[in-house]
Amino acid sequence: MNNKLFTVGKIINTHGIRGEVKVLRISDFDDRFEKGNTLYLVTDNKIVKELTIDGHRIHKGFDLVRFEGLDNINDVEHFKGSLLKISESQLTELEENEFYYHEIIGCEVMTSDGEVIGKIKEILSPGANDVWVVQRPKGKDLLIPYIADVVTEVDVKQKQVVIVPMEGLLD
Repeated sequence: MNNKLFTVGKIINTHGIRGEVKVLRISDFDDRFEKGNTLYLVTDNKIVKELTIDGHRIHKGFDLVRFEGLDNINDVEHFKGSLLKISESQLTELEENEFYYHEIIGCEVMTSDGEVIGKIKEILSPGANDVWVVQRPKGKDLLIPYIADVVTEVDVKQKQVVIVPMEGLLD
């Protein structure tokens, strides 16, 4: 397979003895783990296995996923620490002003006055809105709430984000 892969989760543990794995979700799409979907198990940047989802449920804030043909803890024990990815062809068409994490990470952030702040290195989803972590050339990382009042322009093709910093944001 020569198309790009995108991470949707990380297997952090097994759950029970019937082959379920505990997944830390790295996707806003609830349907990523629907029964019948294909995921690629990636360890050390290599595709290890193509998996088909056989079952999914949420337990204590984590996704519990079961795969076809793997119904014993011994079948999935060695998956711990591996990433679950999808192919580019599995990406969904987004609405205007919606973006994939991989499109945002790496974008340069500047103020509406043209001052360059840094590059987005991570996206956090703590609650009501995402928070974009900006790595500055010097000093501590900056946390930018992804809200209309602050983030005024996102150009994923040019890899640029324009913000209007609210009072105290850049301190």
